Amino acid sequence: MSFQSEIVSWYLKNKRDLPWRGTTDPYVIWLSEIILQQTRVEQGKPYFLKFLENYPTVKDFANAAEEQVLKLWQGLGYYSRGRNMLYTAKHIAEHYGGQFPKSYSELVKLKGVGSYTAAAISSFSSNERQAVVDGNVYRVLARYFGIEEPINSNTGQKLFADLAKELIADQEPSVYNQAIMEFGALQCKPKSPLCIECPVQLGCEAFKLKKVDQLPVKLKKVKIRKRWFNYFVAISNDEILTKQRMPGDVWQHLYDFPLIETEGEASIANEEFQTQVTKLFGKQLELKVLESKKHVLTHQIIYVQFFAIDNYIVNFNKHTEIKSVKINDFKQLPHPKIIGDFVEKHID
Repeated sequence: MSFQSEIVSWYLKNKRDLPWRGTTDPYVIWLSEIILQQTRVEQGKPYFLKFLENYPTVKDFANAAEEQVLKLWQGLGYYSRGRNMLYTAKHIAEHYGGQFPKSYSELVKLKGVGSYTAAAISSFSSNERQAVVDGNVYRVLARYFGIEEPINSNTGQKLFADLAKELIADQEPSVYNQAIMEFGALQCKPKSPLCIECPVQLGCEAFKLKKVDQLPVKLKKVKIRKRWFNYFVAISNDEILTKQRMPGDVWQHLYDFPLIETEGEASIANEEFQTQVTKLFGKQLELKVLESKKHVLTHQIIYVQFFAIDNYIVNFNKHTEIKSVKINDFKQLPHPKIIGDFVEKHID
């Protein structure tokens, strides 16, 4: 059997029962593909079901409010995906009459839809012959064919795209694409791949050369930025201070607490930090550390401290970004995951 036939045969025996499989509705497939970007299937599945329940059609999605979408998205990270989805839904409702496109050439024009996602939607919804190349596919092809060109280099991306196109030439696109992606997710895993029981082991160059743990090759990541966020949890009666994060930084448009960002870990005993607190709240305050957390993002590590404060004064005319809202209303707003987790744990 050929490589492709072995992969498809394996898939038909081992594929997972996932809620977005078995449909040719491009809207449903789009939902699953966007949610699963940078997200494990186990984590993304409940979000997919939640979005589909709230927005069963793209027209329903187009009528949603951004805050509602971001609230449903809360905890997934990469919040621009949620905002792009809303933009795309509105665009389709307005320019496509609410009919989600199926062709690669139309899909790739949509905001938040790149070549991989367009290939996946078009092949799964209309069996268009477009090869998908995601992280799983890169890994399978790099190992089986012994390709050492970095997968995130321009040369490497073209090489893998050409190879994937060649392999799908005489296959049923919707089945083969899902098969090779599933094979990478379950069999040819990043760590501890199941090589001994692999159906394509005999032809695998990485297995022959004992390079399975060295492939695929990836260029070094960009330098990780470290940041220190100091949040102030200010509750008076049944209201709490909050602010909406602005564009141009992490978690844009989400809601968190009043914040002072420092160059390193802040200490209550530090005079400069106390001066900044006084400047924000109008007088020197007694601070109490409620919790400290480390939050890891793709290109940033954020060290977070939550401080409890009371008897505070805020000049709302000067600090227009800070609002006082009812606690129950605050809980309904979309938050970064680290804020949502804190609220669930500490605020009744």
